[in-house]
Amino acid sequence: MEFLLPTLRKKQEVDSLIRDTLDKVLVLRFGLSSDAVCLQLDDVLGKSAGDVSKFATVALVDAAAEEIQVYLQYFDVTFMPSTVFFFNAHHMKMDSGSADHTKWIRTFQNKQDFVDVVEAIYRGAMKGKFIVNCPLPPERIQKFQLLYKDV
Repeated sequence: MEFLLPTLRKKQEVDSLIRDTLDKVLVLRFGLSSDAVCLQLDDVLGKSAGDVSKFATVALVDAAAEEIQVYLQYFDVTFMPSTVFFFNAHHMKMDSGSADHTKWIRTFQNKQDFVDVVEAIYRGAMKGKFIVNCPLPPERIQKFQLLYKDV
């Protein structure tokens, strides 16, 4: 069963969801509805939302919306899609072997990979951790080159 995921376009909507999602992982996908990779990720998220609904809430954030630009800058979202995780309004980080632990960049290969990542973040958060190790094997983690501005 596929879920219709809410799309957030206003800063206040994102702020409220971060603040009001308690005792669950909040998954925010920053991306563009016109991008093929975003649509692929949205398909995985939609199909997985029911499986993680007891311990996670999933929402899409429209990266083209003017009010959302502040979040794109804050989380340094330069690759689309980028997925950011929260637990009780705390930004959750994940060590996936890349230099950037603040977000998941690109898509998940399949539904189970997404479920495994969210479950690992939830279990870590329940133990009071703010950074967890990625549960996926390295060959299932997409590689990318980080480019830093003004360096």
